[in-house]
Amino acid sequence: MEKIQVGVLGATGMVGQRYIAHLADHPWFEVTYVAASPRSAGKLYRDAVAERWHIGTDIPAGVADLVVADANEVKAALGKCKFVFSALEMSKDAIKALEESYAAAGIPVVSNASANRWTEDVPMLIPEINSSHLAVIAAQQEHHGWNRGFIAVKPNCSLQTYMMPVYALIKAGYPVRRMVVTTLQAVSGAGYPGVPSFDMIDNIVPYIGGEEEKTEKECLKILGTVQDGKIVNAGEPVVSSTCTRVAVVDGHTASVSLEFDLPDDKKPDLDEIERVWTAFSSIPQELNLPSAPVHPIVVRHENNRPQPRRDRETEKGMACVIGRLRPCSVFDIKFVALSHNTKRGAALGGILNAELLKAKGFFDNL
Repeated sequence: MEKIQVGVLGATGMVGQRYIAHLADHPWFEVTYVAASPRSAGKLYRDAVAERWHIGTDIPAGVADLVVADANEVKAALGKCKFVFSALEMSKDAIKALEESYAAAGIPVVSNASANRWTEDVPMLIPEINSSHLAVIAAQQEHHGWNRGFIAVKPNCSLQTYMMPVYALIKAGYPVRRMVVTTLQAVSGAGYPGVPSFDMIDNIVPYIGGEEEKTEKECLKILGTVQDGKIVNAGEPVVSSTCTRVAVVDGHTASVSLEFDLPDDKKPDLDEIERVWTAFSSIPQELNLPSAPVHPIVVRHENNRPQPRRDRETEKGMACVIGRLRPCSVFDIKFVALSHNTKRGAALGGILNAELLKAKGFFDNL
């Protein structure tokens, strides 16, 4: 199969580097275009990242000698790639405008940025949960007068730690009314250079700007429905979150307590909950997408798991790993969940979104 030519916007940043590393041997996509800020434009990619390539593997040979373009020059991408991954690091208003400019030029945008997450006709995808939201893209294109271009985004990385197990329960007929979530988020989530080491060593920072609002609200869009060309948010669950930064390199952990929206005699017991999670499978698994985990939810029974260092690479970093499932004395159940924030929560999650779009025919006419 001939590979689809793709571009990476913000290619010199941490998320952009991860895109390039993950796409090196991808069976469907090939990086043929890289763009970044004006200060990197005109340089060979290997020179632009020479002092700040932090992925741990060599720069892929096919990308090292690409000339970095100015991401603001949309027309420079025409003819060099069919769609772009957006890992832009700019103000939200600037990112929103630039992503829309690419879409207007006929270049679809698969974005990691938060700028368009709340745009009502832009799907915010976790493919196992809301692939049906792709239906809003036609309305998005009609609204803007776009022919081939469109925008699809991924949610905040912290949500992907626990949204699949919550959705699996809802899908199985066990709706969730309320949740209390405390996240323990890795330093890699802050990018590079990120949080100063003096602030993190021997410490926990009990605040991450904007994270709690995202955790409490984005889940409602993900669980929402497409109505009249817009995504209408779900009404539940109500979420109260506390987001913290901990001295872990990769892997976001969340401690979750939840209450079911059911009479006591209809609530699932722990064995049923584990059965639901273990059996959970969805569209990416049915389509056998290259980056999809075979087992999206993995349940551990040890009383000290999951742990970031031991469990973040489960299913190549794309699974939600759950442990410590037990009754809650305030709500109904509580558990600890873990996901790899720079894989499922960032670039590899974005690549899975692109694989879903391709499998559903959204790149057929590019």
